[in-house]
Amino acid sequence: MKPLSKLLNKLCGKMIMLLASLLIELIILIQKLRESRPISTRQYIKLIEKKNPTICYTKRFNLKAEHATECRVCLSEFEQGEKLRKLKCQHTFHRDCLDKWLQQYWATCPLCRKQVLPDDVVFKHRQHQNQPEAASNGNHDNLLYLFSAFRGGNT
Repeated sequence: MKPLSKLLNKLCGKMIMLLASLLIELIILIQKLRESRPISTRQYIKLIEKKNPTICYTKRFNLKAEHATECRVCLSEFEQGEKLRKLKCQHTFHRDCLDKWLQQYWATCPLCRKQVLPDDVVFKHRQHQNQPEAASNGNHDNLLYLFSAFRGGNT
């Protein structure tokens, strides 16, 4: 009876260690899933706004002589009161024109191709754009997959 008791104690200890290590792995995996979460279009626009705030065009607007007074995306002249974005490279565009450009293409200036947002931000936004609508809230699917992997089953 005593050897059986020792064996059960060892098994119980090993089982606790196994469950603890699985729990730690689960926590690490969930954190990785959260970190790689795609960026929505709304979040993406907020990041653009944070790095390049909207400005309002006035006739006295300080555009350098070497820069045009028109939006090089839509080719329209800037009008009094229009919302503009001036990038770090000093190129200026209509806010809406530039925002559409930055969502459709890589986040670079339409003229000089200087980077506007970091590559990882653009990549995460592309992930969001490429997700099917049904999978955009796939947290439950990820957890089901994770738990089925522990059980050895298929979903």
